[in-house]
Amino acid sequence: MLRSALSFTKTMSTSAKTIPTIQKAVFFRENGGPEVLKYEDYPVPKIGDNEVLVKNKYAGINFIEAYFRKGIYPSQKPYVLGREASGTIVAKGKNVTKFDVNDNVAYVSPGSMAQYTSVPEKAPIARLPASTTDEQLRLYAASMVQVLTAMTLIRECHPLKKGDFVLLYAAAGGAGLAFDQLLKKAGVRVIAVASTDEKLALAKENGAEFLINGSKDDVLKKVLEITGGEGVSVAYDSVGKDTFDTTLNAVKRKGTIVSFGNASGPVEPVDIYRLTAKNLSLMRPSVIGYISNEEDWKYYSGELVKLIDSGEINVLISKVYPLSEYKTATCELEARKTVGKLLLEIP
Repeated sequence: MLRSALSFTKTMSTSAKTIPTIQKAVFFRENGGPEVLKYEDYPVPKIGDNEVLVKNKYAGINFIEAYFRKGIYPSQKPYVLGREASGTIVAKGKNVTKFDVNDNVAYVSPGSMAQYTSVPEKAPIARLPASTTDEQLRLYAASMVQVLTAMTLIRECHPLKKGDFVLLYAAAGGAGLAFDQLLKKAGVRVIAVASTDEKLALAKENGAEFLINGSKDDVLKKVLEITGGEGVSVAYDSVGKDTFDTTLNAVKRKGTIVSFGNASGPVEPVDIYRLTAKNLSLMRPSVIGYISNEEDWKYYSGELVKLIDSGEINVLISKVYPLSEYKTATCELEARKTVGKLLLEIP
């Protein structure tokens, strides 16, 4: 069963497979729009003594790649895109003791939009059973960043009580749908914001209680109407620049703003005295900060497996693109034309 699949222990040998020196990868050499993206030959990474080499099967598509491409987040050049994938270990460094060649794995680590990725043994890597199906490989590739983001931010950022109102932007995206489900499971009342009525309907199917069309509704006015003028306990804002002021005004006294994305651009520098009037908390968390040590990873990976294995969470994979079509995929994602999770299939 997948419930027992995640482990940090096991030892064995090195790869018997022939590993090429050149692979196909998605990368950029300069910052800019989608036009700077390359799908070309790229060297297969050499692994160090404490790394494994994964032959990727599926890679998740996340908005963070656009931030690196645009230069919002710094990166070395050339930069291979990707933050999560599933596949099979084909080689390991001499000091690696927790994984073996031929292990099926899912992981969170840079450079996953390629045929091969070198991953540090200490990175968040989940070992999957030998019997793992192609469908399960898809599911785990789709869950490693966005579902874990929802899990960690809900648990870590603000103490939620049953009946609390929360504000959730991009409520029909990959992370948004996970938030919808997990927040409902926690007994809170989700006010969902999305750009179309169709997306809002999907958010409602997954647990949102109140719906706001961000393209035509006054978000703040609607939030205050729903909450009787009080505001929400916490706002999960992945949009950034365009929504920050609304979010600041929509959160009630002693509430928390959780800013975790820049879909509309980075938030302008904030005068912290703006938080004083309502004693607000402002957070800028990253999922990797919550799963970067072994104890935290063991807990959250175990919880993820329970959710997926029990069917308590539904991961909507709306489309799987060939690796060569990442440019099309990110254009559709950045234009907000997609719902759920997008994946790349690696040749």
